[in-house]
Amino acid sequence: MPIKSDSTAPEFDSKTFLKRLTERPGVYRMLDTEGQILYVGKARNLKNRVSSYFRKSGLSTKTEALVARIAGIEITITGSETEALLLEQNLIKSLRPPYNILLRDDKSYPYIYLSSHDNYPSLTFRRGRTRKGKGTWYGPFPSSGAVRESLNVLQKIFKIRDCSDSYFSNRSRPCLQYQIDRCTAPCVDNISPAEYADDIRHATMFLEGKNPAIINDLMAAMEQASKNLEFEKAGAYRDQIGHLRHVQEQQSIESSGGDADVIAIAQDAAIVCIVVIVVRGGRVLGTKDYFPRFSLEQSEGELLSAFLGQYYFGGSAQREFPREVLVPTEVDESDVLAQALSEAAGRDVRVRMNVRGERRRWLDLATTNAHQTLLTHVASKETVYRRLLALRDLLELKETPKRMECFDISHSHGENTVASCVVFDDNGPLKGDYRLYNIEGVTAGDDYGAMRQVLTRRYTKMASGDGKRPDLVFIDGGKGQLNVARDVFETLGISDITLIGVAKGVTRKAGMEQLIDAVTDSVFRAPPDSPALHLIQHIRDESHRFAITGHRKQRDKKRRQSTLEGIEGVGAKRRRELIRYFGGIQGIRKAGIDEIAKVKGISRNLAESIYAALHNE
Repeated sequence: MPIKSDSTAPEFDSKTFLKRLTERPGVYRMLDTEGQILYVGKARNLKNRVSSYFRKSGLSTKTEALVARIAGIEITITGSETEALLLEQNLIKSLRPPYNILLRDDKSYPYIYLSSHDNYPSLTFRRGRTRKGKGTWYGPFPSSGAVRESLNVLQKIFKIRDCSDSYFSNRSRPCLQYQIDRCTAPCVDNISPAEYADDIRHATMFLEGKNPAIINDLMAAMEQASKNLEFEKAGAYRDQIGHLRHVQEQQSIESSGGDADVIAIAQDAAIVCIVVIVVRGGRVLGTKDYFPRFSLEQSEGELLSAFLGQYYFGGSAQREFPREVLVPTEVDESDVLAQALSEAAGRDVRVRMNVRGERRRWLDLATTNAHQTLLTHVASKETVYRRLLALRDLLELKETPKRMECFDISHSHGENTVASCVVFDDNGPLKGDYRLYNIEGVTAGDDYGAMRQVLTRRYTKMASGDGKRPDLVFIDGGKGQLNVARDVFETLGISDITLIGVAKGVTRKAGMEQLIDAVTDSVFRAPPDSPALHLIQHIRDESHRFAITGHRKQRDKKRRQSTLEGIEGVGAKRRRELIRYFGGIQGIRKAGIDEIAKVKGISRNLAESIYAALHNE
């Protein structure tokens, strides 16, 4: 029987509720004032876990937002931590709470199906595992491409039929598959059931990753056929061996064995990408990408813990459990996950992080895939278009913006100030239109003056008809920077461009940005999981990155010039001699005048000048 707090109270009395809360494992459900589920979580110690939400400090901003909405908490005690994990995933799947990570449920995964035909079974592609089929199922595979690739190899090497039973039973002559050497035509008894059974056995061994054993069998059969003077049959075995060895050469990752699901995670532009690489028998069968929706600020370990629970226990499709789950970072409560997987699989399943050799290469491959997939996803037209529509609705624009610009200022204690302007259109970043502006004649550290200068320089030409006109301009900063931008636009007579300030908010954390409308001066926020906010963050972060990169280049260039290039009498040849003698600038700085004078071409007077310049004397 669930224990339920009083959800009708105007404010949730956490102290009273926590006093009577058990320390046993279980699942907790947080409700709002209308009784709707906000969040579902599991705990090995309910009292400790639920209490952590109500501590006075240390909570993330998004978690504080969740706690502020709590009007009641329901508790279900379970017999073990594993039961808590399974119940949590079932509840997330059925209730889909807004603050939980939500993973799209793939209802049917691709399988290879070996039919139950008495003499001549077929190998076919199947979408989803059903109870009707009495044959053998192999999978699920990570993608349909992985299944079709495997079937293509099986047909090429072992010539297993892929037709339906009704088509097979009604054939009176071989079909095209036989003509192109992809089938042995069992439909017209062109091969004996015993020989076909050998091909099926080898095909199943291939699916189980036992390639070396197949090659040994085929080599023995080839030698026996040669002894029996059955040279045509021996040639067929030889061709099969050649094909198998070619497949092994093409396989990018091949080891002595290993059944593992390899997990990697990447985050950027408020989007999380998780990649799963499926390895069976040491062979990489393929990859699957996921973009789970999340609303709370969570570490990679917490995100992976939530994802893996749903991946293995929250979907409607039955999964094949590996012997190992390889993860790139420590996963919260990995021992509970491993225990649940072991119980479900009926054998030991390990969750491992620190791995070496082949498994480390698998993890590196998954990580590379995750980062590349995320970059592609963020830059995809579909993603950008969806974000643009959301931005139009958020800002209540009449039309979807086609060109957006964002400005940021960067400097080091007021020195080497630069301003960046990045440009986005309906295809994403327009890096060819990015511009850096060196700010001059402005008091050191005066960000407002720097912003006024860059905007004036940028839009004076545009106001006179020279240059491309943006639909929307973002200013990275608070009301002060936005007021400067508004003054510049009014001075230049620009009134048809929407101007928005992007401030980091009190906590200065991603997801809590404050947006400021230059016209109404109103301050508002977008939900942390809003595609519009993700686009604004992407533009703002890109502007920030470009400004910092430009500033560092300017600073480094100035430092290089101030060391030796600005010293009178020290040309390129003498600089080379100094660097060669001392090994670098630091070595020259540490040297005394007498030591500098020992360098070829450096007189005593010049050594004194060099020393003075390097020590600001």
